Amino acid sequence: MSTLWVWSAAGRARHGRSSFLFFLAATLLGIAAHAAEVDSGPVPDTIKQRLTACTACHGEQGRATNDGYYPRIAGKPAGYLYNQLHNFREGRRRYPMMTYLVDHLSDAYLQEIAQYFADQHPPYPAPQPFDLSSATRARGEMLVNKGDADKKIPACIACHGSAMTGVQPATPGLLGLPRDYLVGQIGAWKNGARHAVAPDCMAQVVQRLSAEDIGAVAAWLAAQPVPADAAAVAPTSVKLPLACGSVPN
Repeated sequence: MSTLWVWSAAGRARHGRSSFLFFLAATLLGIAAHAAEVDSGPVPDTIKQRLTACTACHGEQGRATNDGYYPRIAGKPAGYLYNQLHNFREGRRRYPMMTYLVDHLSDAYLQEIAQYFADQHPPYPAPQPFDLSSATRARGEMLVNKGDADKKIPACIACHGSAMTGVQPATPGLLGLPRDYLVGQIGAWKNGARHAVAPDCMAQVVQRLSAEDIGAVAAWLAAQPVPADAAAVAPTSVKLPLACGSVPN
């Protein structure tokens, strides 16, 4: 009886593999047929079509995907997006895929790309739920809203806006971004892998943050709901706590 069961199980396994291979082959044939249909007609020369390579990672309209690393770029200030594209092209930020895409693009075209995504406003996803300790939650909230005078860390809202939705023309909002992405980018400034136009205010700030501080800020921000009308606010007359080369005077 056990021998029959073993052979029956093996047969089912072979049948399962065959079914999977058949399904895979059919799927690939379907993709090829669809590609042939697409290739048979003219491709529209629109900015949306030309930026398909961007949305492959950053999601439709730049809304971000759920993989936890590629950021939302939709609705970010055009000046900020342009600065980042320029930084990738000039080597101040390093990510091979991005460098490859922008390496030979002109400033004018980078500005066109930035403006396209700045004009997109798809809805934000629900915030990421985290089981944070009360100490971590309190530390993250304090650093975002008040900073830490003893460590000379300015509040995040001093530059990114009181609602953390960004400030025109070049300061991004930090809500609606995955925790992993926030940790990765703050960490990149911390270890010198990411730079901005001098004076690099973020580089100065993050050197004063501990690893625990970075984790607390990222987790607290990722857990916050994004206002329905979230948008970068008009430039403020309040002086920034640090000189920042990415923000025009």
